Amino acid sequence: MEKLKGDERREQILRNLKESGSPTKGAELAKMFGVSRQVIVGDINLLKAHGESIMATSSGYVHLGGEAPERQDGLSRKIACTHAPDRTEEELNLIVDAGASVRDVTVEHPVYGELNAAIMVNNRHDVREFLARLNETGSPLLLELTGGPHLHTITADSEEILNRAEEALREHGILTDEA
Repeated sequence: MEKLKGDERREQILRNLKESGSPTKGAELAKMFGVSRQVIVGDINLLKAHGESIMATSSGYVHLGGEAPERQDGLSRKIACTHAPDRTEEELNLIVDAGASVRDVTVEHPVYGELNAAIMVNNRHDVREFLARLNETGSPLLLELTGGPHLHTITADSEEILNRAEEALREHGILTDEA
């Protein structure tokens, strides 16, 4: 298959997943589109961030039909981010400083599929406490399993606040707009 641009490739990936009756491995998609598996992981993250209901399982990617639920307890949005572990505090502070909260983080593990963990940070104090707990326990960040790519569900009282948080992350090179 001829190499496609990002948006075209994501359209084809989505079509493939919707039409497939069984899970599709990331390696298969990578081979099909002539890109690395990591590019496919980024594409899947962007599709999820745009509301597609795709699950990473140990057998491959599955489209669950319909769109992912967008709202729970107020306004929420899935965002795709990529950064090194040492930028986690910056990332979380950018989000909470914009007035949003970080509900959770999701990564794709090559064996287990999707791993999701609650974060529940609403302000800088919560960010410091979250990072202190990680430090005290010696626990790794989930993004360390993927080399950086991950999703967050962020929540806020308005679309304006969600947009402001995304823009702050984009300006700092953390928001993944393109894979």
